[in-house]
Amino acid sequence: MSAKQYIEQLVGVFGHPVAENPTVVLQQAAFHALELPWRYLTIEVYPEDLPSAMAGLKAFNMRGINLTIPHKQQVLDFLDELSPAAQLIGAVNTVINRDGILVGENTDGKGFIRSLTEDAKADVSGKHILILGAGGAARAIAVELALAGAGKITIINRSADRGTDLCRLISDKVKIPAHFIQWEGTAAVPEDADIIVNATSIGLPPDDDLIPDIDFTGIDSSKIVCDVIPAPSTPFLRKAGSRGAYTLDGMGMLVYQGAIGFTLWTGKEAPIEVMHQALLKEFESQDQQDS
Repeated sequence: MSAKQYIEQLVGVFGHPVAENPTVVLQQAAFHALELPWRYLTIEVYPEDLPSAMAGLKAFNMRGINLTIPHKQQVLDFLDELSPAAQLIGAVNTVINRDGILVGENTDGKGFIRSLTEDAKADVSGKHILILGAGGAARAIAVELALAGAGKITIINRSADRGTDLCRLISDKVKIPAHFIQWEGTAAVPEDADIIVNATSIGLPPDDDLIPDIDFTGIDSSKIVCDVIPAPSTPFLRKAGSRGAYTLDGMGMLVYQGAIGFTLWTGKEAPIEVMHQALLKEFESQDQQDS
């Protein structure tokens, strides 16, 4: 074995806060399963330190990085190329280092679509989709749903500027009808909405007992209700499930977007079931520690 084969290939995630990010668990499981000498690092990067962190990525010859809150848009200033989807979304969650050329991609929406179609067996074509939120995750999901043929997208958000901007993006660039509703008080669920997606941070630790303020009387067995929060269940999904809705948690989205990133970095097909089982085991371990 040559000395070169002993060098670990580095990838990871930049974020703040980032301690709760579980991506390391599924990525390390995938590296181990394929016997790859790769290591995934969870790195706390404050907003003002992102320029130095991106320079460090190149200096350490890291093969790539994930970006989470609050860096998904700020990182655009440090990239050489963007995928068409990332350019349209205006945010990046995955960077690939191709011999010093940093390429930005957004796998959030792609991961969500794959979970929706493969895990929930849902066909988004022609469907009316209600999205709660207009941040980075919401933008990625809305754009990918529009590209996948959604019939109509409704955005509910507290900030009118961000909500109307996202609707304009979908209508102008993807040519799908998009409607904005100002989120004031308890939000009503449109009767004809087929799929409802919580793309806000409401329900993330440490506030994992919070629920988006919507009128659940508008939810019934005809709806698919999704949460992007990567947990086997959330109070939001449990309440929607009690109304008879089919519920989809954010675990699949996390695994699938991680699998896409894995392949972009390594060039190899990701062991999705290994990644999923590793994530489930991690959450089971956390539940045991908390009980």
